[in-house]
Amino acid sequence: VFVPSWFNRMSQSNNQPWYKDGLQFQCTGCGDCCTGAPGYVWVNKEEIAALAAEVGVDVPEFEKLYVRRIGNRKSLKELKKSYDCIFLDADTRKCRVYVARPRQCRTWPFWDSNIRTPAAWAHTCEVCAGSGTGKLHQLEVIEEQAAVFKL
Repeated sequence: VFVPSWFNRMSQSNNQPWYKDGLQFQCTGCGDCCTGAPGYVWVNKEEIAALAAEVGVDVPEFEKLYVRRIGNRKSLKELKKSYDCIFLDADTRKCRVYVARPRQCRTWPFWDSNIRTPAAWAHTCEVCAGSGTGKLHQLEVIEEQAAVFKL
């Protein structure tokens, strides 16, 4: 039986997401979301252009240096030994292209996979020190962010 991804987020009693009162998140700047196990930071044409401008190179050069093709999609490269994002500064643990960071990065931690259930959110809070603390984000903001990037 197919169950839409939004179904698990909805409370059976009032058809509202379980996080209808909002969720807390405040980035700690730890850089942990930019490292860890191998993965992908998906980028589209517009994001590649913005990142290239931020780095100060043209798009073809940017793609040659910083992008890898995965099937018909594109992802930022990772460092081979650590799996860190290629734009994570190893000394400061800060993003070197923060102003132009892709939507996948901009919408963390409010990805559909992280807010699907209270258990999924609890796991996100375990792996991200800023999740579950700090600023309270309202339902509308969370839903808007979840709609931007599905993962």
